[in-house]
Amino acid sequence: MKKILLIFSGLVAFSNLGALAQQTANPYNGNKRFEQLGTDLPTPNSYRTASGAPGKDYFQQRADYDIKVELDDIQRKITGSETITYFNNSPDELRYLWLQLDQNLFKEDAIGNTTKTGGLGPQASTAQFKNLTDPKKYGYNITSVRDAKGGNLPYTINNTMMRIDLPAPLKSGASVSFSIDWNYLITEYYGRSGYEYYAKDGNCNYFIAHWFPRMAVYNDVYGWQHKQFLGQGEFTLNFGNYKVAITAPNDHVIGASGELQNPAQVLSAEQLKRMEKAKTATRPVLIVSQEEAEAAEKGKPTGKKTWVYKADNVRDFAFASSRKFIWDAMQVDVEGKKVWAMSLYSKEGNPLWGQYSTMVVAHTLRSYSKHSVAYPYPVAYSCHATSGGGMEYPMISFNGGRPEPDGTYSEATKAGMIGVIIHEVGHNFFPMIINSDERQWSWMDEGLNTFCQYLAEQEWDRDFPSRRGEPQYIVPYMKTDPTQQVPIMSGSDNIMAFGPNAYAKPATALNILRETVMGRELFDAAFKEYARRWAFKQPYPADFFRTMEDASGVDLDWFWRGWFYGVEPVDQSIETVEWFGIDNQSPEQKNAKAKTEAEAKRQTMSNIRNKKDISQTVVEANPDMRDFYNSYDRYATSEADKKRFEQATAGLSDEEKQLVNGNKNFYVVNLKNKGGLPMPVIIKMVFEDGTDEVVRIPAEVWRLNDKEVKKVIPTDKKVAKWVLDPFYEIADINTEDNAFPREPEQPTRFQVFKGQRPAMPNPMQQQKQAAGAVQGAKK
Repeated sequence: MKKILLIFSGLVAFSNLGALAQQTANPYNGNKRFEQLGTDLPTPNSYRTASGAPGKDYFQQRADYDIKVELDDIQRKITGSETITYFNNSPDELRYLWLQLDQNLFKEDAIGNTTKTGGLGPQASTAQFKNLTDPKKYGYNITSVRDAKGGNLPYTINNTMMRIDLPAPLKSGASVSFSIDWNYLITEYYGRSGYEYYAKDGNCNYFIAHWFPRMAVYNDVYGWQHKQFLGQGEFTLNFGNYKVAITAPNDHVIGASGELQNPAQVLSAEQLKRMEKAKTATRPVLIVSQEEAEAAEKGKPTGKKTWVYKADNVRDFAFASSRKFIWDAMQVDVEGKKVWAMSLYSKEGNPLWGQYSTMVVAHTLRSYSKHSVAYPYPVAYSCHATSGGGMEYPMISFNGGRPEPDGTYSEATKAGMIGVIIHEVGHNFFPMIINSDERQWSWMDEGLNTFCQYLAEQEWDRDFPSRRGEPQYIVPYMKTDPTQQVPIMSGSDNIMAFGPNAYAKPATALNILRETVMGRELFDAAFKEYARRWAFKQPYPADFFRTMEDASGVDLDWFWRGWFYGVEPVDQSIETVEWFGIDNQSPEQKNAKAKTEAEAKRQTMSNIRNKKDISQTVVEANPDMRDFYNSYDRYATSEADKKRFEQATAGLSDEEKQLVNGNKNFYVVNLKNKGGLPMPVIIKMVFEDGTDEVVRIPAEVWRLNDKEVKKVIPTDKKVAKWVLDPFYEIADINTEDNAFPREPEQPTRFQVFKGQRPAMPNPMQQQKQAAGAVQGAKK
């Protein structure tokens, strides 16, 4: 222990601990980690303000669609005709229009195919791979493009984009209507759209999305956002009103974006009764039962039916169709509004889907509404697609998660299904309502949505095994070679490690903001303000960054710079701890302590043995050998010592006397930022008496030296152990140097088995097999 001496000479003074803490620190080294982002963000203007809110001149275009489409179950083909009414709300005159032809992703010469260099991509787009050798010709066949009077409009197709040349410029504030006829062959389901074939009964489930030519976005940021669809960056879309008439075999059940307009024409009287019952039910009501779906699987259609759906103020439209579908539904209260929660699934999804899907839909709508904006639409569907993954569209999503053929499932399968339903239904909020540009910034929908998914999962079941959100879960990715990473702020098609980068890392960053940097109250208010400001509008990254700061009063530029613009990891360490105490120079205390220390030092092994082996010393045997010093107490306090101390402390204030007599401990903790990414410092102190206390130091502690700092921490009790990041809050990639004194490294386990163990049945399956064996033995 080092003493900080009080020097008395009429006035009292003691060492400046703050100066001591910085005595070895480098002066300001010119790092820019805590400077404002400045020109890294676009200049605020009348469209997008410095506060992050839409400006007074903010505009967005609108596109309304009237579509008639037929699903051919024999040829697995879509044939459609649409009329688009496009509203030019921009201040600009437009001489041509751009539309997206996303199905052209599957053409043999598509950029997404011809530039593929290996692997199947983050969306597991096996359909793209198979279509390279499939003799069928995929992609759009555009059969006509006509104006409102029926005249042909000239157009040019550039891969996944189509330009329509207008006969006269479309002026600001004006609108134009035109029609397109088209068809295409449906691909196998590839994670976003397509058909899933069931060989056992010869039927298909159809999940139809990015299926019609759609208007590209024209805005104040890019003008026309017509980046090609390469398969990874998703969609950038306008809001509008949709009326869609879907014709399919008359034994199909169809769910879609929006509200069904003609239920009496497509549902039986019994199904209509069940729908009425579902309006007041507290559990999902079967509209089409499994028995009815199984009967339809075995039959054949006798004709066609047309289901008419209407969806207002949505950015897209998708639908699902099959004779295999079981359909359940219930109406739930979401922020005071009745909303249909529905599920469509084939028998292969049961028992999981019947028990959980619609209940999870209802929970997701409530949870996301609480954390962002109230769900504005009348319905939300969850549709059972393949065994993994999922995809989202307004009011409808296609979700994986399938039990074994015997109906059993693992805990991971159950959690994965619930998680993916929450995630995809949650996309109704990001980006279907808060309408970000997915083609450019995947993290603005996937990352924000994954963060809200984490919140909803934890609200669904205590200790739900969320895959993403907790800081410690991102550590393996943050440990990877930085040269193999890209910043979160990378264009969607240029992202490496798409899952960790676009989903997990931004979700983790938001969780750290909420729990560690800002606190829940400030974060939640700012996040809701962002959602409120940009609901039914199109935000970009700067709008999010600025709103979070504007609504919270917290300077976060250092955080955006580190987490979103950089690839450095978090790696903090405690290097050393120095212990200082205040010596108040009280003669009684000073002498008593000196006596105790001296007596302790005399307890050497020699002295201990001498007491036993030397029965009597010479002085003990001859009293005349004793003198003054044999009875002198060198640690006794004299009256002169007491008087000098009283005189020295007479001029102290009450506060100074309290400090002097308080026996405070002062620790100087030497901290290093080895990873580069500055973060708050959270230190747990475990005291000698077994109690503990946590000290939280804001990230700004690194602003003058981003490599090493010394921090003075006063305590009333002595500290036995120091631990950095005790609650795993900051994604520290190396926790071995987070404790002081250092803890021994944990030994690695010897790997007994080489290679993979054989797959074991899930616990439900094991129990079922055991029960079967018992029944067999009884027989």
